Amino acid sequence: MKAVGYHLNLPLADERALLDLDLPEPPAPGPLDLLVEVRAVSVNPVDTKVRAGVAPKDGAAKVLGWDAAGIVRAVGSGVQGFAPGDEVWYAGAIDRPGSNAERQLVDHRIVSKKPRSLDFGAAAALPLTTITAWEMLFDRLGVPQGGGAGQRLLVTGAAGGVGSVLIQLARRYTQLEVIATASRPQTIDWVSTLGAHHIVDHHKPLRAELDRIGVGGVNSVAFVASLTATDQHYPALIDALKPFGKLALIDDPQGPLDARPLKGKSLSLHWEMMFARSLHGTPDVAEQGRLLAEVARAVDAGELRTTLTRRLGTINAANLKAAHAWIESGQAIGKGVLEGF
Repeated sequence: MKAVGYHLNLPLADERALLDLDLPEPPAPGPLDLLVEVRAVSVNPVDTKVRAGVAPKDGAAKVLGWDAAGIVRAVGSGVQGFAPGDEVWYAGAIDRPGSNAERQLVDHRIVSKKPRSLDFGAAAALPLTTITAWEMLFDRLGVPQGGGAGQRLLVTGAAGGVGSVLIQLARRYTQLEVIATASRPQTIDWVSTLGAHHIVDHHKPLRAELDRIGVGGVNSVAFVASLTATDQHYPALIDALKPFGKLALIDDPQGPLDARPLKGKSLSLHWEMMFARSLHGTPDVAEQGRLLAEVARAVDAGELRTTLTRRLGTINAANLKAAHAWIESGQAIGKGVLEGF
């Protein structure tokens, strides 16, 4: 089958960084697996990080890809709720072959049927960022659905893939007042259309920006979702949080974060890693399939929207390199997708 992968960790400028490959077909589905014909994929920062730093085992090709929409072609003996021909979406598991291949095996518990109102490309833009944003908001930060009245959520780097979903989830499922950070006219417009109540510039001092929008620069937010440059903004985020507030992050700081400054306000720090459930086989792994099903319902009801902003062509090495370069530029807004082989 056609696939895109790599044998060596190389910068994108090297022609071998990503390669068009012809790989063996996946084995028959395990008891809990679906065999999916991949129709569209999206690219996330995790793709670029793994490409740069995770070597394939025993010289085999490593196939990336943790966002997909496609059609079920076969089901395992223990699968319930899916049948061949179903159109599905999912983010997959980091310890299994990825979605940049014509066919892929995936645990049915982390899959749901895709929104009927979206084509495969528009659907593929959402799963990984949706799971990340949902888990960050409701599981890590602990905001109850329908709750949050009178409290503020600050989302840094809000125009990226996760932020683009997180703003929508907070507006649809909570009563939080959402403050998003953005600095360019395009990103300011984007987060505004997604529903942010306020927008502040992350290139300016945060305390002054929060004062500018009239919420008070100190002790003004109950929750922070730090999606980019956490180490750069860390002192300012602590300054902005109320006593007993919560700070959640997904990025990879360049050095250790010092937890001691959190003590004075009894603040708590939370990591979100959306692969944790599948990687460790947690008892609640099926929560990811259930949340994707709820988001599919909300999309079809017009309550949430795709974050697709770029269609980058068919799934091949050249187009995936372009997608990786877009992510690595730090200028990506929303999500880019590739469709078909």
